[in-house]
Amino acid sequence: MKIYAFEVRDDEREYFEELSEIPEIELELHPEGLTRTSISELEPGCGVTVLGMYNYRRPELDMMKNQGVIGLSTRTIGYNHIDIDYARRIGLHVCNACYDPHGVADYTIMMILLCLRNYKQALWRTQVNDFSLTGLMGRELKDLTVGIIGTGQIGSTVIKELSGFGCRILACNRHKNPAVSGLAEYVSLETIYREADVISLHLPLTPETYHMINAEALSRMKKGVVLINCARGALTDIKALISGIESEQIGALGLDCIEYEEDIVHRDLRTDILSNRDMAYLRQFKNVIHTQHMAFYTDSAVKSMVHCGVRGLVEMAAGKKCATQLC
Repeated sequence: MKIYAFEVRDDEREYFEELSEIPEIELELHPEGLTRTSISELEPGCGVTVLGMYNYRRPELDMMKNQGVIGLSTRTIGYNHIDIDYARRIGLHVCNACYDPHGVADYTIMMILLCLRNYKQALWRTQVNDFSLTGLMGRELKDLTVGIIGTGQIGSTVIKELSGFGCRILACNRHKNPAVSGLAEYVSLETIYREADVISLHLPLTPETYHMINAEALSRMKKGVVLINCARGALTDIKALISGIESEQIGALGLDCIEYEEDIVHRDLRTDILSNRDMAYLRQFKNVIHTQHMAFYTDSAVKSMVHCGVRGLVEMAAGKKCATQLC
């Protein structure tokens, strides 16, 4: 089976090379993204694996189907860059990736601690030999209530790791996860907004969760809330975040993802002007920590994403339903 891999990063190549030894597959690696031009050059009967920096909507999916593509895999957990409903309608199989949740969970805990301990300001000061303490007093997790919105694999792992800090943990999810029984108290979203000192988001981006953190939601939260998002940027309304920081309704932001980041993250833009003005403005505040969508980025996770992306295509081509199949 011929498998085309697009958006291949240098750090993925060794894991693709491991898979190239499998006799029944032939891998062709491309660092560039999958475009309409490259779709037209695909061999019939092939599989395609991509990352999440390009969108695949009706025109692209129709082209893949007409070109004879058997399956499309995204080497990411998120899949909002693919029109899954339309892929299902035309019979194009799609799967996403899976990886151990500890990397993102660890990163989330780190973000919480960095925000609570005013780390950005402390780091700035030490760069100019200012070792004073004024304005840097932090807070301890044991004295706080943390709200976790979304208790799937990552959210539940965050809860398990947080349980060692002695904080009160509230959780909200459509269905209760027995894995966190005794560690967190399931409550309504309204209760989390009202009582949590720290709120961390661990949800997929869907029409229902889009901009769930908006101006109205922020107004129902505790004054000075610490908000963490290591999930999907568009869960939060960036303009509402700016207003929340300016009004001090938000005490600190820890963002590994941000709305309209698609043309910015994972690129070297040191000599460019950022196209996202709201992002450029928001990230300069002393109490906003913003990183380049890298919470997932560990050696273990990258290997899993590559292997999962290829394995899913092989299984779908064989008529099997793979563990991460979306349609």
